[in-house]
Amino acid sequence: MEEFTGLLLPIAFLAVLYLLLIRPQQKRRKQQEHMVRTLEVGDDIVTIGGLHGRVVALSDASMDIAVDADEDVILRYERSSLARIVADDVPGDVPEGEPDDDGGDQT
Repeated sequence: MEEFTGLLLPIAFLAVLYLLLIRPQQKRRKQQEHMVRTLEVGDDIVTIGGLHGRVVALSDASMDIAVDADEDVILRYERSSLARIVADDVPGDVPEGEPDDDGGDQT
């Protein structure tokens, strides 16, 4: 019985380590891979370096990003440098000229 008790603590430690560190990392990696696979031309994105732009062309390993409104500046990045895809309508954003939820003006 003592032998089993001596093994219980290391096994419990490994289980906690897996649940707190390894599993969340695997989940984030799968989400990143899915985001890179589902990337489409026209998506507004942010790179891991903080660059905001719109995808104008895609290849297997890279993406071309327009970084200004006129799409004059095109930069090529690796697909793996994608940090997130920006949603078209961000919750909490109020278009200019519209009142906030409290009915007041935006001053």
